[in-house]
Amino acid sequence: MKKIVQLLFITITLVACKNETKENKTVIETVKKEDITTSIYPESITKVFNAHGSIETWNKMNTLSFTMVKPDGNEVTTLNLKTRAEQIDTPNYTQGFDGTTLWVSEKDGKEYAGKPKFYKGLMFYFYAMPFVLGDDGIEYKDIEPLVFEGKSYPGILISYEDGIGESSNDQYKIFYDADTGKMEWLGYTVTFGKDGGSDDFHFIRYNNWQTVNGLVVPKSIDWYKYENNAPTEKRNTVPFTNVVLSEEAPNAKLFVQPEGAKLIE
Repeated sequence: MKKIVQLLFITITLVACKNETKENKTVIETVKKEDITTSIYPESITKVFNAHGSIETWNKMNTLSFTMVKPDGNEVTTLNLKTRAEQIDTPNYTQGFDGTTLWVSEKDGKEYAGKPKFYKGLMFYFYAMPFVLGDDGIEYKDIEPLVFEGKSYPGILISYEDGIGESSNDQYKIFYDADTGKMEWLGYTVTFGKDGGSDDFHFIRYNNWQTVNGLVVPKSIDWYKYENNAPTEKRNTVPFTNVVLSEEAPNAKLFVQPEGAKLIE
């Protein structure tokens, strides 16, 4: 009987140890998985992402839509965040991109005089800050802070590997609130259609936020005049309304070139 009790005790101990090992292994694997998710980004940009709801939450989203009020009426932008297919709909024209083909459909015989290649993704990129700075092919570097009206904002320089996007020579500087981690300023260069990079930084201020589906995104942004690569005074404000962020993908038909639309080569 004594031997049976001892045998039973040893069996229970072994099972308990085995279960404990499994639990520990699960914990270790979970921690490792979380580390892998966040370790691809430097600490500074991760702090900014987290202040806006986290890059992980952003990556769950498939649809982004927002409206801007223009002199000729509302401009509604809708994107598939995974393919970057885009539709920009206005009273005078619709511009679309299905991931490969760029097209413009004019309305009521009004000729579109814009620059479709330049405008494709432009306002999306400004609106989707800071999360678009989590795209592949981006390099990060901590830089000197921006001091504006006596307050210092830590900075991060964003550069692109060759061949990334339409203008891989573009550079961005984001400056964030040291306490909250929220993005406050964007400095950006414009190199589209040009050879080489640029040292001329334009500035947008991000200080009016709203929360949509767990993500902190702009309610409006302010373009600033600039001098010596620093902002000086506010030039104009661009508000955003009817913002949608959804895990559901948009209807692919939105981005298909309609009959009669002009193909942009």
